[in-house]
Amino acid sequence: MLVEGIIFILLTVTDIRRHLITAVPDAIKLATTVGIGLFLAYIGLGGATETGGAGLVVANEVTKTAFGSFRQPQTIMATVGIFLTAFLMLRRVKGALLWGIVGTALLGWVLGIAKPPTGIVAIPNFPSHLFGQSIAGLAGINGDTFWNFLAAMLVFLFVDIFDTIGTLSGVGKQAGYIDENGELPRANDALLADAIGTTAGAVMGMSTVTTFVESAAGIAEGGRTGFTAIVVSFLFLVSLLFGPIFEAIPAFATAPALMIVGVLMTMSVVYIKWDDLTEAIPAFLTIFFIPIGFSIAAGLSAGIVAYPILKTFQGRQNEVPLVTWILAAIFVARFAFMTIRFG
Repeated sequence: MLVEGIIFILLTVTDIRRHLITAVPDAIKLATTVGIGLFLAYIGLGGATETGGAGLVVANEVTKTAFGSFRQPQTIMATVGIFLTAFLMLRRVKGALLWGIVGTALLGWVLGIAKPPTGIVAIPNFPSHLFGQSIAGLAGINGDTFWNFLAAMLVFLFVDIFDTIGTLSGVGKQAGYIDENGELPRANDALLADAIGTTAGAVMGMSTVTTFVESAAGIAEGGRTGFTAIVVSFLFLVSLLFGPIFEAIPAFATAPALMIVGVLMTMSVVYIKWDDLTEAIPAFLTIFFIPIGFSIAAGLSAGIVAYPILKTFQGRQNEVPLVTWILAAIFVARFAFMTIRFG
């Protein structure tokens, strides 16, 4: 992750990552917004009830996934939470998503479906043994392990780069920030913050610090500026002291918020030109593979590769900018690398 973060920074200061966002056609940006919405709903409504998940979407050996069972109290609670949150949204209650989570969690605690908090305040333990492990790990790279390291690093690099591009395109479209040229204003500032976060997180021993798709929930509540992020970061810092409360909030309580955000993001589907198959097919592939492939990068790559090919089939290759062709070639290289390396 450390090496990946450093590469991120170099790609950002050289303006390459911003051009990658610009290379994504408007149809794919819209489709990414819709796909992320379905992805959020899929994540929220799934989850094993044994661990507090909503259980509205469950694994099935025959059909892969299936509708859950209302025999599970967690599933009933998630359903109640959906209607509670929808009611608050329809009544235009400020902070409806948050109150929906709080109300569903409280009801779950009262009914004994989820374990209530064991306390209110607790001093967190600082995980000092994690600091610097990424640097120490680099010392273990030698001639025998280099190619495995390179392969793993490239996989993480591809996924993180295009997950970030897809997320920024999707939530940027949702927030109304993507301009008529398909560009995200001050994109490099956002990308540099993402790159620095990835690098700093690796040094601190954390999993990848990157642009999260759950940011769509904040946008749905009206948070569309950098000040929102500053407030959220401060609240995250304060929340460390209230770990017992937040740890007790079950997944079925947050499922309604993710589903409602999914609804709001899916509204962008009406702006896709469905009467133009050169736009509709790549858009559909993007929408389909984001939740089904369980990856924003998977959907984005499918749509980007299909877009210039289909335009060419109809003799409209001149409508495809050179940078989009380059991005499609990068995705083809990614598919080839993943196929050769991992089968």
